[in-house]
Amino acid sequence: MRNYLGRMILLVEDYDKAFEFYHRNFGFGKIFELTTDVGQRFLHIGSGATGEAGIWFLQAEGKVQQSRIGNQVGEQPAMVIYTSNLTELYQQLQENGVKIKTAPVITPGYSFLHCYDLYGNEIVVVEMA
Repeated sequence: MRNYLGRMILLVEDYDKAFEFYHRNFGFGKIFELTTDVGQRFLHIGSGATGEAGIWFLQAEGKVQQSRIGNQVGEQPAMVIYTSNLTELYQQLQENGVKIKTAPVITPGYSFLHCYDLYGNEIVVVEMA
């Protein structure tokens, strides 16, 4: 038996704006997209194939879900994104106007920064040595 991580769910206001943010800043692509006959949209994004881990956007419905956009995890980071070049990505994030919480921290074993997505979800970006 093999078990593996599939998707993390992220509440969003707008599918297309959320996709544009993650595509422009992290290079993520659409790995699954479907709109049902009743108009329900499914949009999964990520850096790999359909079977790899990714983000599943769900449009928030109702006051409770809408109040949790950008704060699904109680002021803790919502996700970790790995990169092969933190310095280059940091420059790109700055050029794109992404809000940075913690500038890059460099250690012998890893480097990281913290930033926010368009809704205020905190993202930890890590480069392993």
